[in-house]
Amino acid sequence: MCLLSTDSGFYSIIDYTVDGFDTQRELVEAFAEIQERWVRFYPGYRSARFHVSTDGTRVYNIVHWASEADYRHFVETSDTDGRMAAIGKALEGLSGKAEPRMTGVPTYTVVREVGPGPQRLDA
Repeated sequence: MCLLSTDSGFYSIIDYTVDGFDTQRELVEAFAEIQERWVRFYPGYRSARFHVSTDGTRVYNIVHWASEADYRHFVETSDTDGRMAAIGKALEGLSGKAEPRMTGVPTYTVVREVGPGPQRLDA
């Protein structure tokens, strides 16, 4: 078994249901622009990855931070009202429907990762 080193990063995972492929594409474009205008220049920001389901019903935005402290600094010092207004405007501008699916605070740390290696044969 090959275990990769645990990434010390911190993640915010944003989950939306959408009503089709066009809405997926529009939501990704809108949220990518929000990352570029409101988030990516903060210290500790590493990336935002967008995942779309193959059936056209879900979009995940996984925002990677170097540490929880960097994420908390962003939350404390960023223009949350402006960013939330931009998100609201983006959602209103979609041709279809998108609804958030997050409950609670959508933040996570990596605790384990299994990488490539030989098949484990023991019982």
